[in-house]
Amino acid sequence: MTDTIENLQRRMNAAASALDFEEARRLRDRINLMRGGASAAEAAQADTSDLVRQQPGAMGLGTSRQRPVHPPGWKPPPKPDLMTSGRKSK
Repeated sequence: MTDTIENLQRRMNAAASALDFEEARRLRDRINLMRGGASAAEAAQADTSDLVRQQPGAMGLGTSRQRPVHPPGWKPPPKPDLMTSGRKSK
């Protein structure tokens, strides 16, 4: 299996050098499938054309929260004056 992955890496580098990025992408996906535990035959048959790489930071704390959409013309409220807030008058 290691020889097959090394062979695929050589072919991927050659395709990238020849500016054939689609073939290099297909070979990269096959290598990733094989490293994930798929056999060489399963990796060759897998259709990875619709796979999209996850963007960095797409999964993590708070990512499922929706971002607020303010109505047109909305202005944030003024921030309190830090010199006077929290002080009690005597």
